[in-house]
Amino acid sequence: MPSLKELVAYCDERTRRSAFEDAPGACNGLQMANSGKVTKIGAAVDAGVIPFQKAAAAGIDFLIVHHGIYWDMPRPLTGAAYERVSTLIGADCALYSNHLPLDAHPEIGNNALFARELGLKPARGFMPNPGGDLASICTNTYTRAELRTKLESLYARVIAIEYGADRPAEVALCTGSGNSALRELAGTGVDTLITGELREEHFNLAQEEKLNLYLCGHYATEVHAVKALAAELAAKYNLPWEFVATDNPL
Repeated sequence: MPSLKELVAYCDERTRRSAFEDAPGACNGLQMANSGKVTKIGAAVDAGVIPFQKAAAAGIDFLIVHHGIYWDMPRPLTGAAYERVSTLIGADCALYSNHLPLDAHPEIGNNALFARELGLKPARGFMPNPGGDLASICTNTYTRAELRTKLESLYARVIAIEYGADRPAEVALCTGSGNSALRELAGTGVDTLITGELREEHFNLAQEEKLNLYLCGHYATEVHAVKALAAELAAKYNLPWEFVATDNPL
């Protein structure tokens, strides 16, 4: 049976965790330890009381998340913050968080898997980070209508804002929040962005700058990488794994 230390070392190396600059609240890596024994791996997009309770009920003792527990810390360990920590401790469940490295990974990253799901091939990157480009630009074979239909077949809630080319030569992909990606899109010559979420004012920007914007949900576009890492880790160490879904519509 693998130790907690072995699993963490594998995840750190596989994702090249230390190479990336990230927001301080990301706190990538092992965020909470357990007694050192791991019998079942879990994956979830977000840290939170409900995902932790579901993980505990499923017997998970090593939980991989994309968004960890420190985005809104430090704050007193009372209320929901206490409940999060106490749920993990009570279940002897370790928590491993990995944010931008799991967006950018060329094989098991959110953007790479998003592109594969859509049948698109990344041609170049954008949004540079010391660890690698955080988003990708793909050669496109779809018309605008075909692209929208494809997205609607894969995602429950798709918002299409279409003021760009009817047959874009390239499309940009950025899972999760596309706010930073949209700011950098102008310099790429690409008029079509597929992402998770944007801000209200970006509707006017799309009209003025003649852009196609497709929003598929922050949560929905970021389920891919944690699943892939958990599955890979489980196969390597011959352990069961499970995805902890929370039906987040945002």
